[in-house]
Amino acid sequence: MSHNRRDFLKKSTLIGLSGLVSTLLGKEKLSKLESLTKLSELEILFDLPKLPYSYDALEPYIDKQTMLIHHGKHHQAYIDKLNKSLENYNDDTSLNLLLNKASDLNTAIRNNAGGHYNHSLFWQLLRPNPKGEKLIPLAKLNEAINDQFKSFENFKKEFTDIALKAFGSGWCWLIMQEGKLKITSTQNQDNPLMNMISEKGKPILALDIWEHAYYLKYQNKRSDYIANWWNIINWEKAEELFLKK
Repeated sequence: MSHNRRDFLKKSTLIGLSGLVSTLLGKEKLSKLESLTKLSELEILFDLPKLPYSYDALEPYIDKQTMLIHHGKHHQAYIDKLNKSLENYNDDTSLNLLLNKASDLNTAIRNNAGGHYNHSLFWQLLRPNPKGEKLIPLAKLNEAINDQFKSFENFKKEFTDIALKAFGSGWCWLIMQEGKLKITSTQNQDNPLMNMISEKGKPILALDIWEHAYYLKYQNKRSDYIANWWNIINWEKAEELFLKK
């Protein structure tokens, strides 16, 4: 289908939908839909993913207020800015492709594409743990961690140390790099999928160490935030990422 015909069909659909809803809901309900019609030339590329748990489900380790702001404000802002920055971008806008060519992109696209990817992954790698059970990696990942780091406790200590030493805002990662597990960190909203990152690899775990991820509850105590994060890691998701080809 040609680009012009696709645009025509998209506009026609929105306009038709506007007429249908005006009939059903009345003129007073039309303002939002008219705004949508005006956006017909700009396809909304990315949306805020729904959390797989409630905002208070990660308590007492991460509080409800932090989750509300982190997900609904910070992550949403990355998405809004990413969509805006792509208005005049004429190439493929799949998120993985944007990350793979990050060095060729302007700062707005790079930062906000990274912010969207990083947060989307971060939410999936968290899980409620209301009983405070000790969580450990599953079979295959646990075996790989023991092989690479000698024990889970050694891995945990090394990951924590790297996360604590990371300067300023950024992320700490467990990645697969050339068939081996490696712990690394990135600044700002960069990640190991970006083509200009020196430590590239497939993300297995992601820890947000921006202050907005923990400051309301932990203030400047990043170490306490990291210590509690180990209680809510979704090792099932990490195992899935580890095994994914």
